[in-house]
Amino acid sequence: MAERTAFVERNTLETQVKASINLDGTGKARFAIGVPFLEHMLDQIARHGLIDLDVECKGDLHIDDHHTVEDVGITLGQAFAKAIGDKKGMTRYGHSYVPLDEALSRVVIDFSGRPGLTMNVPYTRATVGGFDVDLFQEFFQGFVNHALVTLHIDTLRGTNTHHQIETVFKAFGRALRMALTLDERMAGQMPSTKGCL
Repeated sequence: MAERTAFVERNTLETQVKASINLDGTGKARFAIGVPFLEHMLDQIARHGLIDLDVECKGDLHIDDHHTVEDVGITLGQAFAKAIGDKKGMTRYGHSYVPLDEALSRVVIDFSGRPGLTMNVPYTRATVGGFDVDLFQEFFQGFVNHALVTLHIDTLRGTNTHHQIETVFKAFGRALRMALTLDERMAGQMPSTKGCL
């Protein structure tokens, strides 16, 4: 089996991002982004997706977190697309429901080759520890646009915003893990009747 790893470096006037991933990892993670709450959420992706992540970003945090959060999402999307390769043999679809106390979220993903995001997370607060929760929409939109996936995110219930967001990222990691799993019965085959994705 070919290694499903990638390194992507993305530089703009606003951010400089480096991301290394191993889709068949053990959940190891290292972050130097400067946005602690984002790092905490990315750790959920690594741990629950069994994906090794190493992400560094130097961003214009003196302005706000927006460019950093969005550009990390874009760069990770590019890294996933690169690491996946031709998609032959992969499960393609993934879904997960994850609870955390009173909160419950569902994430469904399709490595369809078509970017699309539907996100319904009724946050109960606008910030968590100074982090603007609206920025997670930008993170996932950046990821979707560059990983070329269809992604549906729904928080079904919850009153604690931290719990709402954490269930989303844990479910996202679990859904990724399912979708990225290689199916022995699909070895060498494209998971689509079209013959391409």
